[in-house]
Order: sequence, then structure tokens, then C-alpha cells
Amino acid sequence: MMGNTWVRNMGQKVQKAWTDSGIWFLKASNNVTMRLRDARGQGTVEYAILVGVLVVIAIIAVVTFRGKLQELWDSISSGINKL
Repeated sequence: MMGNTWVRNMGQKVQKAWTDSGIWFLKASNNVTMRLRDARGQGTVEYAILVGVLVVIAIIAVVTFRGKLQELWDSISSGINKL
């Protein structure tokens, strides 16, 4: 009889641990879901993405029109030096 009581107690402890871990998992997953639905930082992220895209476009434009920009810079520089 002593062995059966021990097995029953261990079974109850394992069931409680399993239930507690399941409850913890549900709470953790609900917390993650709530954080993903939170939109407080959404505007900041959108502006950061927009600025990043504009920087990439500016770099591409400078690389593409490097010769023309150098001519423009040289003409502005010589115009200022003539003053």
C-alpha cells in the first residue's frame, strides 16, 4: 500500500507541475500577443523606415550622378572664389 500512495502523490505532483507550466505558457503567450498588438511605437518605426528609404535613394542618386554633381560643385566653387 505504501508504494501506491507514493505513486499517487507523485502523479498529483506531476499533474500540478504540468498544469502550472501550462498556465505559465498561456500567460506568456498572452503577454507576447498583447505586446505584438501594442501600437505605441508604430509611428516611430514608420518614420525610421521612411528615413532609411530616403537615405538609400539619396546615396543611389549621388552615385549615379557623380559626374554632374562634381561639375555643379566646381562651378559653384569657382563662382564663390570670383567674389
